[in-house]
Amino acid sequence: MKTSKLTSLPSIRRLPSYLVLVQQALDEGMEYISGTVIAQELELEPIQVRKDLALTGIVGKPRIGYSVKDLYIAINRFLHWDTEKKASIVGAGHLGQALMGNKEFLKHGLRICAGFDVEPSKIGKKFHGIDIYPLDALPQVKRELGIEIAILTVPSTAAQEVAEQIVRAGITAIWNFTNVKLKVPSQVIVQQEDLSSGYAVLTVKIGAFRASPPG
Repeated sequence: MKTSKLTSLPSIRRLPSYLVLVQQALDEGMEYISGTVIAQELELEPIQVRKDLALTGIVGKPRIGYSVKDLYIAINRFLHWDTEKKASIVGAGHLGQALMGNKEFLKHGLRICAGFDVEPSKIGKKFHGIDIYPLDALPQVKRELGIEIAILTVPSTAAQEVAEQIVRAGITAIWNFTNVKLKVPSQVIVQQEDLSSGYAVLTVKIGAFRASPPG
């Protein structure tokens, strides 16, 4: 991904929400959708929506909007959701198992094809049709299945050690669901998924709502 794209992370984070609306428009048989409509639905400014969509390279028609079909293709292509990427869950606990059962990932080109754990009670089992392997089999399974992403859901106390095993296995992209800031080589991509931050925003919004309820 080009540096110019990486500097637009807030815009990238909004694109999946746009895609949901575009999918709905497709399902309803709409041919065009305007940036203003998208902005109203998501409580954004129309100019922000147009700037975000410009990242995908699509150009809308004045007073008409964007071709729904073309916009759907453009967003998926920009996000690389139109190509399959194979992933593994590393840590087959409750969160790991929940992620294995998330069928939305397949719609976005992410195929979870293996799980790994150190607990003998889980190794050899299937969760949501996905085989669970011992962690030390990661290098071999990675080669056999072509895994390129590791989704890290181990306890925080083991996160750094397991991340190092992931790197040694040759995987260069880690989706980190632990609260540990991983130390990895510069050529390894880490995306931190901070669930506590999302919960913090929710609780602050609840507090503000209770302090000043509508009406």
